[in-house]
Amino acid sequence: MSQPFGWDLSTPLVLAALVLGYLLGSIPFGLILTRAAGLGDVRAIGSGNIGATNVLRTGNKKLAAATLIGDALKGTAAVLLAGHFWGAEAAILAGFGAFIGHVFPVWLGFKGGKGVATFLGVLIGLAWPIAILFAAVWLAVAYFSRYSSLAALIASVAVPLTLLAVGDYPKALLFAVLTLILCYKHRSNIGRLLSGSESRIGQKG
Repeated sequence: MSQPFGWDLSTPLVLAALVLGYLLGSIPFGLILTRAAGLGDVRAIGSGNIGATNVLRTGNKKLAAATLIGDALKGTAAVLLAGHFWGAEAAILAGFGAFIGHVFPVWLGFKGGKGVATFLGVLIGLAWPIAILFAAVWLAVAYFSRYSSLAALIASVAVPLTLLAVGDYPKALLFAVLTLILCYKHRSNIGRLLSGSESRIGQKG
């Protein structure tokens, strides 16, 4: 078996790290929190998404913030746990599993969130200085364009390019793959951005 970056991908730890990450990543905080608050199924409103942006459409900012934090921290937790018990390679694999678990959770028919918060959470666990860059790019693009989706897309693309520039090739590869999936999950947003019909931050209706 080929061993990219010198990794031994034949060990049981590969499966363990991926499963750990997937199980943590697939926890649907948006759905759990809105149901616990008596607001019903968040998938029945707005975009039908389980992420913080759609939770915000319930009108409950605190629940949206809690969803954002939960979706991020589950990615960070997966990375830190796998890294603590099994090492740096396992941490990267667990990060991948967490992101996949969030966007394609088996419990919800593989229909999950778009992945921005979990992307950031995984990044915090693996390369926190780059996470600061992600946040700075997101804030700058969001401030000048007023498009949350555009800010997320540009910030995510900046991550693997920066990791590649500093020579961190395993993490650059991971985040290149995550960015491609994130862009796929935002394909409807991309279409609206191109047509000029995407909603801006703070826009009503």
